[in-house]
Amino acid sequence: MAEITGDKNASRAIGLANNCNPILILIPCHRVIGADGSLTGYAAGLAAKKLLLDLEKGGTKK
Repeated sequence: MAEITGDKNASRAIGLANNCNPILILIPCHRVIGADGSLTGYAAGLAAKKLLLDLEKGGTKK
């Protein structure tokens, strides 16, 4: 989303805006990952983020 806005460095601002969104399911913030492919901050914790991503892939890896 940050790249779409024209500022790839705006990811933190977009994340904060996402956090204030009352209908987060439209923009699932758990899908935001670091530029290097690593898991990055998530309000529910990285374990929950990994679980959600794994569930979307059809598995439940821990």
